[in-house]
Amino acid sequence: MNLILHMSSNDFKQLLTITKEATTNQKKKELWDVEGILHNQKLKFDLRPLKNYAKGGSFKTKADKIVYDVKDQFIIVDTEELHQYLKDNRSKVVHLWELISKLEWNIILPKN
Repeated sequence: MNLILHMSSNDFKQLLTITKEATTNQKKKELWDVEGILHNQKLKFDLRPLKNYAKGGSFKTKADKIVYDVKDQFIIVDTEELHQYLKDNRSKVVHLWELISKLEWNIILPKN
């Protein structure tokens, strides 16, 4: 199945309340882009764009959640759970749809 993946951070930010942009230093060293409230929780989100249908990451990120912009929806996964999944499965590459079925914490939000 081919996915059309692209990041549209402004669209996602509209779903948050009380947003705060990360500084350039935070984006580079802490790997998060925006902080905001989603479902009554204050969280930091990684909105970095995908490159060649892949999204790199680091176990040192300060982002609570990672956001994927997939055609007509946003898929949000828990960073800590993703990292544990990668460690447990000794994987460096996983498919997004695999994560959705394997991880307990994820949210799929339709775009308006």
